[in-house]
Amino acid sequence: MKRKMKIRGAVRVIMNLTIILCVLLLGLVIHVSIYDKKAGMIAGVYWLGTVGITFLILFFGKKRIQNEMVRYAANYGNMQTSLIRDMEIPYAVLNEEGQLLWGNDKFLEVVGSKKAARRSITNTFSEIDHTKLPTTEEPKTVHIQVGEHYYRCSLKLVCGNDGEDGESGIQLDQIVSGKNIIVMNMYEETEIIHLEKLRAAENLVVGLLYIDNYDELIDSIEEARQSLTMALIDRKVNQYMQGMDALSKKLENDKFFFVFKQEYLESLMEKRFSILEDIRSIDTGNNQTVTVSIGIGVGRGTFAERYDWARKAMDLALGRGGDQAVVKQGEKEEFFGGKRVQIERNTRVKARVKAHVLQELMEGKERVVVMGHSIGDVDSFGACIGIYRIAKTLNRKAHVVLNEVTASVKPIRERFHTNEYEEDMIITGEEAKEIVDEHTLLVIVDVNKGSYTECPELIDQAKSVVVIDHHRQAGDAINKAVLFYIEPYASSACEMVAEISEYIGNGISLTAAEAEAMYAGIMIDTNYFSNKAGVRTFEAMAYLKRNGADAVRVRKMFREDLNDYKIKAAAIQDAELYHGQYAITESSAKGVESPTVLGAKIANSLLDISHVKASFVLTDYHEQIYISARSIDEMTVQIMMERLGGGGHINMAGAQLKGVTMEEAKDIIRQAIDSMIADGEA
Repeated sequence: MKRKMKIRGAVRVIMNLTIILCVLLLGLVIHVSIYDKKAGMIAGVYWLGTVGITFLILFFGKKRIQNEMVRYAANYGNMQTSLIRDMEIPYAVLNEEGQLLWGNDKFLEVVGSKKAARRSITNTFSEIDHTKLPTTEEPKTVHIQVGEHYYRCSLKLVCGNDGEDGESGIQLDQIVSGKNIIVMNMYEETEIIHLEKLRAAENLVVGLLYIDNYDELIDSIEEARQSLTMALIDRKVNQYMQGMDALSKKLENDKFFFVFKQEYLESLMEKRFSILEDIRSIDTGNNQTVTVSIGIGVGRGTFAERYDWARKAMDLALGRGGDQAVVKQGEKEEFFGGKRVQIERNTRVKARVKAHVLQELMEGKERVVVMGHSIGDVDSFGACIGIYRIAKTLNRKAHVVLNEVTASVKPIRERFHTNEYEEDMIITGEEAKEIVDEHTLLVIVDVNKGSYTECPELIDQAKSVVVIDHHRQAGDAINKAVLFYIEPYASSACEMVAEISEYIGNGISLTAAEAEAMYAGIMIDTNYFSNKAGVRTFEAMAYLKRNGADAVRVRKMFREDLNDYKIKAAAIQDAELYHGQYAITESSAKGVESPTVLGAKIANSLLDISHVKASFVLTDYHEQIYISARSIDEMTVQIMMERLGGGGHINMAGAQLKGVTMEEAKDIIRQAIDSMIADGEA
C-alpha cells in the first residue's frame, strides 16, 4: 500500500494562499457590481479565469509540485551526505550503546577496522568506555590517542524524531527510526600535544641538594682530609649536574641550588637519582657514610612557586630521615631512596632550639592540650605525659586527650589516678572540643598525620598547633603547625620529649610515675633496646633514671597475659613464609584488650626466625585490617606500607585496610612484596 504524501509547512501555506486570493477577488467583484453592473460583469469574467487557473494548479499541478519537491530534497540530501562523507573532520553516528551506525570516510580512515567499531566504539578507542557516553543533551569531551595521533572527541546525544533531524546533518530515517543517537566529532590535536610536550620538556625545574650529615662528617675527619673529602663530594655533584646540563650554584658548604630542563627529569627518576648511591660510596677514611637529600620542584607555576615546592620537598626529605630525593609537583609528591637505616645524629642543637620555641609558645597561651595517635600506645601516652609536665612546670593548665585505653597503656594510666594529679588531667576528645580555643596550644605527639590523631577535629579548631614525632614525614602531614619537629633518627617520641625537657628552663623535674611512663615508651618502641637505640637514646634513659624511673617496675608492667601468649604462639605457628623469606600471618583479636599491640609483638618475634627478611601480621579489628610490618635491615617496610596508605619507620611500619577480607588483605601484602622485589627494594 502506497503511503500518501502530504504537503506541509510553508509550501502548503503558499498553495492555500491562492484560494484566499480568489475569495478576496470575489468580494471585489461583488463590491464593483453594486456601483456598476457592467464593470462588475467584466471583473467577474476575470475572476472566473483566476478560479479556473487556481483549480488547475491545485488539483492537476499538485503531483508535479510534489515530484519537484521530492527531487529537490533528494538532491539536497545527497549533496549534504556527500559533504559530510568528504569532510576532513572525522564524523560518526553511534547508537546509545556506543555501536557505530555510520561514519564518514575520514572517520573510517582513523578507526581502520569498521567491523570492530560496529561492535562497540570502545573496541577501537579504549578511552571511550560506557561511562563516557552522554546520557543527556549535555555534550561530553574525551581525549584519545590513535597511534601517534591525538584527538579531542565531542560526543552529543541527539533525540530521535521519526526521521526528521537538523542536528546530525544526515537523513536519520535511513539509519535509525524514532531512537536516540550519539553524534561524534573528532578534532585532531596532535600538533598541540607535541607543542605542549616540547614546552614541558623545555620547562625549568628547580632543585636543592643538601649534605645531610655535614657537621658530623667534618667533626669526625682529620683536618688534613676535610678539604679532600669536600672536593670529592663537590666533584660528584658537579659531574651529576653536567650530565643533565644543569646550572648549579653552591649556596653554602653543605647546600646546592640547581635548575635544569624538565626533559631530563624522567631519566633521573628512572635511575632513582643515582647520585644518592654515588655520594654514599665516597670513602671518607673513617667509616663515616656521606648522604645527601634532594628536593625537586616541578610544574607550571612561577619560578618562585617552583622554588617553594623544591624547599617543601627538601623539608619532606629531611623529615623522612634524609638520604633520599623528593619530587614535588603541586600537591603531589614522589619519593626515591631512603632505603638505608638513618644515620644517628649525636648533636642535640636542634632539640635545644625546638625546646626554646616550644617554651615561648606555651608561655603565650593559657592552656595546653596534648594528644597522640588513635588507639594510643605506650610511646604516645608517655610523650603526652612529658609534654603535660612541661606545661605544668610553666604554670599552664594542661590536659591529655585519650579516648580508648588499651591494655598496654592501662597499667601506666592507673598511676595517674592519685591526689597528686587533677581529675581532668586526662580527658576524651569530645571533652577537649569544649575547651580548645584561640587561647589553647595543641601539641600532637608520635604522629604527623591529622587523620591518625585521637581527635582530628581539634586540629581545625585550634589556632596554634605543635607536632613532635619520630616517624618519617608523609606528604599529607599536618600543614598548619607553627612548630614542626620531626626527628626520624630518634628511637621514640618519648626520647624526643625527654631531650626537650632537659632544655626547658634549668631542666624539668619529673615524678617517678612520669619518668617511668616515658621510660616505658622508649623501651617498647626500641623492643627492649634492640632496635634503633643510639647514644641519644641512652642519654635520655639516663635522664629518666635520674628522675626516679625504675626499670624493674616498668618491666613487670608489660608481662604478657596467658591468653595473649597463646594467640601469639598460634600466629607464629600458622605463619606463611612467602618466597621463603617474608613471614605473613594472622593474629586473632578475640579476647585481646589491645589486638594491634599484640600484632606488633608477634611481628617482632617473627624476625627471630632464620632467613626472615620481613614480617607482616594482620589483625581484623573494628571492621578494619590492621597491618604490623617489621624488618631488620634487608627491606624497607616503611616504603611498602606507604604504598598501602600507611607509614612508619624504615624497619617498623604499619597500615590499615578497609573493605577487604583477611584473605584479600594477605593477597595485597603478597602483591606488594612482589612489587618491592621487582623494583629492587627487597
